[in-house]
Amino acid sequence: MIKIVTDSTCDLPIDIIQAYDITVIPCYVNMNGKSYLDGVELSRVSFFEQLPDADPLPTTSAPGIGSFINAYNDLASQGASGIISIHISKTLSNIVNIAKIASENFDAVPVRVIDSGQLSMGLGLLALTGAKKALNGGTLDEVVSHIEQKIPLTNSFAKLDTLDYLKKGGRLSDLQHSIVSLLDMKPITKMNNGESGLELVRTRKKAHLRFLEIAKNLGSAEMLGIIHANVPDLAEQVRLELKQIWPGVDPMISFVTPAIGAHVGPGTVCISSIQTTIENPLIDSRVKNLKEKVSAVTSLISRKN
Repeated sequence: MIKIVTDSTCDLPIDIIQAYDITVIPCYVNMNGKSYLDGVELSRVSFFEQLPDADPLPTTSAPGIGSFINAYNDLASQGASGIISIHISKTLSNIVNIAKIASENFDAVPVRVIDSGQLSMGLGLLALTGAKKALNGGTLDEVVSHIEQKIPLTNSFAKLDTLDYLKKGGRLSDLQHSIVSLLDMKPITKMNNGESGLELVRTRKKAHLRFLEIAKNLGSAEMLGIIHANVPDLAEQVRLELKQIWPGVDPMISFVTPAIGAHVGPGTVCISSIQTTIENPLIDSRVKNLKEKVSAVTSLISRKN
């Protein structure tokens, strides 16, 4: 049997992880002077309860090589004939590189490491589609090929309620943060095949409409997930709205894990999908134009000062 390993940035619901026997290696969440194993020592609910009082804001770090080798050993001892270890995009984390080093130091069964080019449920959907293929009797090569074919078709885009976490992560400078906050702009982040993008939209209402417009423009989907950062009512609203866009595709809803929540903040809602075809690219020129506008305003203010 082929087994799937991923990391805790995958944001899959716990019942799905258990149903498809997916192994999830926890990241570390550093908060209030302590380091926690994501989802093991720090639950999703507890994280958001502590977040308002966190100073400084939480950070995350990758699992060590030993965590991967131990997971691979456990699966091999349980009878796995091969392992696929699929992880968050290398453009966002070094987890996939750590997994590769671990696989090179493990020879009990073959281990294939895949860079998902994704984060959050985008990674989760790819791990899940691989697990389904494996349960249907797919060989190691067949499951790897199946996942790799889905990677360019997989998208994640999130509407954030606060800019503070983008600033902390270096996506916005202090000056840019001040400008977009003054203009009441809401960020929409995007991820496809290892490439990320950022849109800034005036007001919360317009950002939500743009969020749904992005979904419509992507075309038909075969798998769908909604992830929320402690806003279950908003996630349910989005689920109902997506049923109008993608009828017949029932989305999973999941509470974001601390490993992702630390980078997006409360109030975030994210859509992840695997499309049937690429009709319109997720990362488009609008993203670059908006970023150029913010940079131009920043430059103008800097010159005046």
